[in-house]
Amino acid sequence: MKKKKVLRFMRIILLLCMIVCLAEVCRTYYLSFRHKQKQEAMGERRWENTGNGTADAEGGGQDILEDGEMPAGETAEADPLKEKQMLTGLAALYEENPDLVGWLSIAGMKIDYPVMQCDDNEYYLSHDFYGKEDKYGCLFVKDIADVDTPSDNFIIYGHNMKDGAMFGDLDLYKKEAFYKEHTMIRFDTLYEERTYEIVAVFLSRVYKVEEEGFRYYSFYEAESEEDFYYFYDNIKSAALYETGVTAEYGDTFLTLSTCAYHEEDGRLVVVAKLVK
Repeated sequence: MKKKKVLRFMRIILLLCMIVCLAEVCRTYYLSFRHKQKQEAMGERRWENTGNGTADAEGGGQDILEDGEMPAGETAEADPLKEKQMLTGLAALYEENPDLVGWLSIAGMKIDYPVMQCDDNEYYLSHDFYGKEDKYGCLFVKDIADVDTPSDNFIIYGHNMKDGAMFGDLDLYKKEAFYKEHTMIRFDTLYEERTYEIVAVFLSRVYKVEEEGFRYYSFYEAESEEDFYYFYDNIKSAALYETGVTAEYGDTFLTLSTCAYHEEDGRLVVVAKLVK
């Protein structure tokens, strides 16, 4: 009798475990599906207007009189970026969230996302474009990054999601065969369409303060030609394969960084240079 009760109890426990596991699997698929829907809708809005001209930061253009004079009360001196016109494909999204600084896309990947920036470098690790908590987060650059000038380098961060979302697909670049078919990256700022050519793909990690090592994530602005080549030589020597793409002092880099699991605090890094 006792044995039957024990067996019945064990069956109940196993059934509960199965229900909990199934619920978690369903929740994971639901979150993945919802994320995909949101990103596809945002992507459609981004690309449907691309190529239809430009708009200012308010989306409506700047008033200029027919004789070329500015309206009364306005002067010609202004912030250079504000004088530029915003790409129409991004203007509407910028109105919804002014943390938007650009859009990243790579052919052959799920990577087709907005890139964000704010004062809190941790915020977009756990929030979506609309400011809602989301384990997928957003692609983002840190507050130190200057994507508009641009400086010698800026780094875009994103989660390495198991379903391939965000920077999950960057793992494909571990294979040289895939790289050879997908050598270019497109990153559009709010004001300019840009194309980058991949220079190096490598594995790295985040180093502790007392450790020595090549900290790719600390390089934004070269103080000298020597600083530039220290970064360049290190990414080349760490590369998983030779791309044949070279760089020289004065080139501008774009770095993509995501988690990797070859070691503790591992990182997968893709570095590309601006095609002039």
